[in-house]
Amino acid sequence: MIRVNTAIFTLCLIGTLPMAASAQSPTFGPEEGDREFSISGTGASDRKFDSGSFGVTGDLGWYLRRDVVGGIRQSVNYASIEGEDITDDFWNGSTRGYLNYQFLDDRARPFVGGSVGGIYGDGVKDSAFAGLETGLKYYVLTKTYFLGRVEYQFFFSDSDDVDDAFKDDGAWAYTVGLGYNF
Repeated sequence: MIRVNTAIFTLCLIGTLPMAASAQSPTFGPEEGDREFSISGTGASDRKFDSGSFGVTGDLGWYLRRDVVGGIRQSVNYASIEGEDITDDFWNGSTRGYLNYQFLDDRARPFVGGSVGGIYGDGVKDSAFAGLETGLKYYVLTKTYFLGRVEYQFFFSDSDDVDDAFKDDGAWAYTVGLGYNF
């Protein structure tokens, strides 16, 4: 009886081999036409935690191709500055469009791209800006990813300022967050 049960069990295991061999590994990332949403954060403080800042950025994008995404990005930042002669709070925001190209077709997807938009609020001169960006999306699930991005933004008031703004009037922005394709 044990031999019959062992033989049946062995045949069942052998029968599942073709199914296991034909099973595909999951596909990570978006398809053309998918959308994405991500939320990222940034923050800083002095060593005594007297002064600090934090910000939140939300992205909503559309995949024009499997490796090209365009969309809109909204950032809101808050800073509290304390010093010997000053205590002040500042709010500012920025709204911009972006276009990114993603490399590779696996869990890790480095990207490069650019953005253009405007910055406004307390403590900043309301102006336009353009930027270059690079980063990495790492898919932890088939449609969910961790995001790290670095942007270099240069500010200008009108088209005459664009040439000098890249080298004279720029800032770095760093974000870390989570995203989802749907």
